[in-house]
Amino acid sequence: MYVCVCNAVTDSHIRNAVDDGVRTFKQLSRTTGCGSTCGSCRETAIEVLVQSLTEKRETTGLLTVMQIA
Repeated sequence: MYVCVCNAVTDSHIRNAVDDGVRTFKQLSRTTGCGSTCGSCRETAIEVLVQSLTEKRETTGLLTVMQIA
């Protein structure tokens, strides 16, 4: 789904940015342009960013546990 229409940023772009190391909205905006034009996508972009970071943290935690076992 498109999150930022102005810069054609999708939720997949945001998830990929998280995989590439993005951790803050400022970093997301700098790397994707998301939220840098009109700003109306900011709230949704932050929601997708937080969700992606949470999923990454949970996945990383599971991998760490699996590696230890």
